[in-house]
Amino acid sequence: MPRTPAGLVLAEQQPPSPRRRRLLRALAAGLVAVLAVAGVVGVRMIRDAFNPPACWTLAPSQRVEITPEQAGNAATIAAVAVRRGLPTRAATIAIATAMQESKLRNLRYGDRDSVGLFQQRPSQGWGTVEQILDPVYASNAFYDKLVKVKDYLTRPLTEVAQDVQRSAAPTAYAQHEDEAQPLAAALTGSAPATLVCRLAQPSTRPASTAVGTALKAEFGIEPVVSGRTVTAAADGATAWAIASWAVARGDALGVIDVDADGRSWTRADPQAWPNAIPPTTGSVVITLAATP
Repeated sequence: MPRTPAGLVLAEQQPPSPRRRRLLRALAAGLVAVLAVAGVVGVRMIRDAFNPPACWTLAPSQRVEITPEQAGNAATIAAVAVRRGLPTRAATIAIATAMQESKLRNLRYGDRDSVGLFQQRPSQGWGTVEQILDPVYASNAFYDKLVKVKDYLTRPLTEVAQDVQRSAAPTAYAQHEDEAQPLAAALTGSAPATLVCRLAQPSTRPASTAVGTALKAEFGIEPVVSGRTVTAAADGATAWAIASWAVARGDALGVIDVDADGRSWTRADPQAWPNAIPPTTGSVVITLAATP
């Protein structure tokens, strides 16, 4: 053992004790773990910076891209139309109107006392502020007036929207028709598997009961909730309306997978609706994220 001229053992030259070796290994493992987490977070930050969350249509003629917030609101507007048995054209008119009035955002402010998706005014008999700020209520209020407009399915969209809204800019709605059409088609199920969303990882633990409550409020259906899975019995266009709704509302509700009619969307690879394994028919299966 090395000694100084005086014969004293140098402590720093002694081999580390077993306890010290275990401590050093634990510290090293902890450092590696911290660096790994930091690396994952850094990769996600870089990825999100270049590929921010977004939703878009896969329509062959035109890609329409909107934010997850906008997609969620458009999905609610379309869901209410489906529940009421209204055609896709009605949802197109409503979505185009909300694009013009609020950019598909549920605003708590507006011109004079206007609020909400459609900038409806309590002073004009649309309801209370609290009611109008409920997207389901606001959508129903819009459709209540829309269906009373003569020939609303065949007349120019901007004329029909103006008859409902009585806006100071009566021709402004026309500019949103080309974007609203593919969104409405996807979200009402008339164009299956044509809406996808690229979403960030869920930051909170989602509640399957919240998905069930939303489905009941917007579509009027009672899904089966089991753990992280929500299953809604449906087929045809209704199934695709629910499936597209789940993707569009996925950011707020923590959805990670949606299976419908033999196709599947997943948050991990969100660019398309490939064939599901095993295929699902007669129902829509919505899977939520686990605890972050």
